[in-house]
Amino acid sequence: MKKINSVEEYIEVNAHFAEELKILRDIIISTELEETIKWSAPAYCLNGKNVLGLGAFKNHFCIWFHNGIFLNDEHQLLYNAQENKTKAMRQMRFESKNDIKEAAVLSYVKEALENQRLGREIKPTKTTKKDVVIPDLIKDVITSNTEFKTAFKALSPSCQREYCNYIIEAKRDTTKISRLEKIKPMILKGSGLHDKYKNC
Repeated sequence: MKKINSVEEYIEVNAHFAEELKILRDIIISTELEETIKWSAPAYCLNGKNVLGLGAFKNHFCIWFHNGIFLNDEHQLLYNAQENKTKAMRQMRFESKNDIKEAAVLSYVKEALENQRLGREIKPTKTTKKDVVIPDLIKDVITSNTEFKTAFKALSPSCQREYCNYIIEAKRDTTKISRLEKIKPMILKGSGLHDKYKNC
């Protein structure tokens, strides 16, 4: 992906929503939020803390509220774009210029700004060894296969967590089972799920 160096460049790259992004940008910069680029997209901060960001995709554009969970959402405009993954972030999604209710957008932006000023945010929690949640499929193999149990226990906690999450994140049972079959020989070999990128 091309590195974006300015908001103007981001809007130019996403020309199919250029007018709409400019409208949202004008609403946001009418407040005291500081405009910058983070992760190759427009970001808006207060005293260096992320408050919200703009995003454009093929069929929609949006505002990301980093701590949107604290917004009142009076107009029911927010939703969690990554259920079970994102605790705090909420998205306000639009598909056309007609979806933008400027007064409502401004009220949400101002509330997010005020929440940040008050320090209302979910801080990321550090993971520990206790955070390894072993799914039932892996538990069953551990119970029935001593060799597998020994190999799994010998992995570092981070490698155990990666394997467990790989199973947990599959939506269908058939996918979970096929993933389990794929990782069994890797675990027996003592390999990590991402060994080609790092060493467990």
